Amino acid sequence: MMPGSHATSPERFGSPILRVSEVSGLICDLLDDARLHQIWLRGEVTNYRNHNSGHRYFSLSEQSGGRIAVINCVMWRTTASALTFTPKDGMDVLAWGSVEVYEPHGRYQFIVREMIPAGPGERFLMVERWKRDLEAEGLFEPGRKRPLPVFPRRIGVVTSSSGAALKDILSVISRRYPVEVIVSPTAVQGDGAHTEIAEAIRRIDGLVDVIIVGRGGGSFEDLFPFNHPEVVRAVAACRTPVISAVGHEVDTTLCDFAADLRAPTPSAAAERAVPERQEVLRELRGYEERIRSLVQQRLERAQSDVDDLRERMHPRRLARRVHERMQRLAEHQERLERAALARLQRERSVLTELSTRLEAQNPLAVLDRGYCIIESDGRIARSARDLQAGEHVALRMKDGRANAVVEDITYDRDL
Repeated sequence: MMPGSHATSPERFGSPILRVSEVSGLICDLLDDARLHQIWLRGEVTNYRNHNSGHRYFSLSEQSGGRIAVINCVMWRTTASALTFTPKDGMDVLAWGSVEVYEPHGRYQFIVREMIPAGPGERFLMVERWKRDLEAEGLFEPGRKRPLPVFPRRIGVVTSSSGAALKDILSVISRRYPVEVIVSPTAVQGDGAHTEIAEAIRRIDGLVDVIIVGRGGGSFEDLFPFNHPEVVRAVAACRTPVISAVGHEVDTTLCDFAADLRAPTPSAAAERAVPERQEVLRELRGYEERIRSLVQQRLERAQSDVDDLRERMHPRRLARRVHERMQRLAEHQERLERAALARLQRERSVLTELSTRLEAQNPLAVLDRGYCIIESDGRIARSARDLQAGEHVALRMKDGRANAVVEDITYDRDL
């Protein structure tokens, strides 16, 4: 019985029954492969259509072995607006993006995020794009640059072990300032060289004081690996200061922008990595002379201080200084005694004057001259009007008292 007849059943083939959406999901999962994301795709533009919405729809095709391979592409408006050229059917281009699945239609397509014309200038355009992206990541910021150590002990070199660049670096270092050189060998051109260079940088990072990354001169294609983002990011991530020395003076690579220092040649990089021995020796001799001069001046001042102290501590000078101090002390004591005596005399004079005044005002002093004081009932009678005839009174004299009776009172006429 032929398949498709009513007698045919799914169970007969032993296969599960899937829904269309499940198949689309499986396709989506299968295409979710890192090898199909963020890749460059080269092909010929066909069926190009610029939609009113601003989106670009087209296909990329390639003829190989008598067959034509085609993949549908779309470039959304936001990225299409940044195109620097107008794509046309038949144009050879490089497109950067990822393969994705449009599940509702079960159709996969290449989502293009950047596109440049292919041909001789494609790598130049690729480098420009890499430069913009890496610059946006902040890898070229001047603030990231670190100073090189003044007196390194180990120099690391990332280059070809058989190239002229290594020979030049070793020659310069041995002549200027011999230090230990550790080579991290790598290919410096060709397919896959960028991966080796990045790995060689990571391998030597932290083992030396300075890393020189570079090679001798060559064409743009020869130097291309040093433009690769993997190499640039490896340089930027280094804990060790890096000198980039790729090509000749006129050559520039993206590695130069990420390094802490760019040298025009490998030989120049070696010169910047280590000091010049003779200059260091001259500088040390200069320091030695300055130290010797300063020490000599210090010794002379110290000797002068010792001589002055010895002169001041001479027995005759010391005795004279002691006598001078004793004489000053005696003079101070004498002035103090004179000042105290004068003050004492002044105080005595004031005291005598006060005593005289007090004595003159003493009411008992008049008794020495024959006077007496009359007291009546404990009161002093100051006037004849204070007394009455027949009143008993007391008479107080200088050496005693007497009682009396007032017989008669006579008042003066003027009273």
